[in-house]
Amino acid sequence: MTSNEQTIATFQTRVRDLLHRFQELKKENADLYAMVEKNEQDMKQLQAKLAQADEDYNALKMAKMMEITDGDLESAKARVAKLIRDVNKCIAILSDEQ
Repeated sequence: MTSNEQTIATFQTRVRDLLHRFQELKKENADLYAMVEKNEQDMKQLQAKLAQADEDYNALKMAKMMEITDGDLESAKARVAKLIRDVNKCIAILSDEQ
């Protein structure tokens, strides 16, 4: 084999190695993109569950605050009145800001 043929053979071998490595990296990249997509979907589902749990908690908290027992009617009325005053204060503050 001459020097040029040997150089060409070495070059061809290196090109094949580079192509093989490129294919491996391309597959790895696709796998990583798929993993990122799956993680994003999982994260959206978890955020939706968290939002639902937060809404449920707030509804339960409000129901607990509004719970009326036999001897608790007056305190329940006072709590509702306080909540209404708080809401009115918030509305007034927001009206002043605009």
